[in-house]
Amino acid sequence: MRLVTKPRQWQEFPYGEQIKLAAQSHLAAWWPKLFGYHLLKLGALSAGLDSQACSISRQFSVFEDTGADIIADPHHLPLQNTTIDTVLMSFLMEFETNPYRLLREVDRVLICGGYVVIVGFNPISPLFMGKVLSGYQEKLPWCGQFFMPSRVKDWLGLLGYQVLEDSRSLYHPLIKTFAFGQYLEQSLHKWLPGTGSVYFIVARKLDAPLTPIRDKKRPLQTSWSPAPSAGRLRDHKLS
Repeated sequence: MRLVTKPRQWQEFPYGEQIKLAAQSHLAAWWPKLFGYHLLKLGALSAGLDSQACSISRQFSVFEDTGADIIADPHHLPLQNTTIDTVLMSFLMEFETNPYRLLREVDRVLICGGYVVIVGFNPISPLFMGKVLSGYQEKLPWCGQFFMPSRVKDWLGLLGYQVLEDSRSLYHPLIKTFAFGQYLEQSLHKWLPGTGSVYFIVARKLDAPLTPIRDKKRPLQTSWSPAPSAGRLRDHKLS
């Protein structure tokens, strides 16, 4: 299995500071809407995002490195079931070997009605240029595995989540030597809004599935009863 370099700081990405500012700007609209007791920032990049505007007072980070509030494997969180109100994941699944298992672990610790906020790289975007150009495949972020936002939403649907937002940002290939141009970025944003290099997904954990499962129709059973003439026939013989 090929080892993938995991980012520890935003500066490891090309235009890392711009990506971070875009993420913080986009999440700023969500922080006042999230309530509860515990906000889990999963991954080193999530820990670096400013969430002071969030009404959740108890905020802590978990990742496998110094500087984390809790040093642990994200696939094996040292937390009890249904104890977290909101989980923030920033560019984490792209560099994990089993992203669906990671989502299942997040689902384990998240309360019913809790939120998961996912920030990731969109493969159907100018960012994909780094996947095909020589010299970029082994560099961050292109060394990671980019998942379609639709696939991430399918995973969340299987776990019983309702997607509240699916949006894009940064219409740029993030290659420093490539001059994209503001006009082209604005054109992509206007005419192809789904091609942003960064996606944002916000989903809420439901108590029950969106669509109730109907019971299969059972065949009607015939209820047999004695013929009404049975008693009269017996009385006729006795007489």
